[in-house]
Amino acid sequence: MVEDSEIKTKVSPFAIREGEIKVFDGKDGYVSINQIIQKINVGHISDVHFKIMELVNEFEFITSRQLFCLLDTDKYELKSQDKLNNKLEQLVKTKILTRYYFNSEDGKGIYRVYCMEKMGKYLLNSRGIECKWQPTDNTKPVAMIKKRLAANQTLIAYKNKVQAFAGYQVKTQITAKNMNKAFKTTGPKITLSKQEKSIDLIFEIIRREEEWKKKLEDRMKLYKDFYSNFSSMDSGFRMLPQLILQCEDERHMAECFKIIVMNGLEPEKINLLFTTDLRQNEGKLDQSLVAFKLDKETNKYKIENETIKLLG
Repeated sequence: MVEDSEIKTKVSPFAIREGEIKVFDGKDGYVSINQIIQKINVGHISDVHFKIMELVNEFEFITSRQLFCLLDTDKYELKSQDKLNNKLEQLVKTKILTRYYFNSEDGKGIYRVYCMEKMGKYLLNSRGIECKWQPTDNTKPVAMIKKRLAANQTLIAYKNKVQAFAGYQVKTQITAKNMNKAFKTTGPKITLSKQEKSIDLIFEIIRREEEWKKKLEDRMKLYKDFYSNFSSMDSGFRMLPQLILQCEDERHMAECFKIIVMNGLEPEKINLLFTTDLRQNEGKLDQSLVAFKLDKETNKYKIENETIKLLG
């Protein structure tokens, strides 16, 4: 498998491309539950297959490379990406999982995206594992899926590269009190902890989707409400979590910051931090976060690296 630090692309694979569409790459036809039970009985579907199902269920949309990273971290010895791809092909053929790719004017996407199918839900439920998947989940638009994939990559990077990594939630629910609205983050909540010090990081994934600027404004209004009215244990947080906006690229960070400042949407009580998809590929993440700070001499904002000690 290619390591993060070996990836030389200058454009995130999870950035929005113009005219991009999602293309079905699964299997048509009928597969009975009895056929699948037979495959389980003879060992063609094993515990590793069930672990793959659990991860796809947890993350909703995920690439094969992301799956390999998570399985490797959990000490499942698959030996190679090809071995995993063979198991994924088995699960797609039996309609336990399904698969998509993205296509645009620039050509076919370089990766496949996996998600649950009906048979997968039946199998997980049979083992007492909650699976809320429903067929309409697979109709979600490109931007929503790419937000999930970008969020996955960040979570995997923190899990593998940060010694203080203590836990995560794929999404976490937050309540804006004054607006009386509960919403879920588009990125993960990551908890860092070391020697009685801890911090919760919450990631909001921003893509250049249709009407993205208006969507960013609406989202930041909710966050501003949450932070302005925060008291201990709101939305399950003992202390204020650190909000990080994850953008497609460096220019996108500046575009987002400008929208937030011009509309007076900076959250109170915290320094709003930014990052990009590709910053997660560095060997260490201690330089992956930035803040926009006002230069008193020029009266202009400039980007500065922001250090969180627990990332060291």
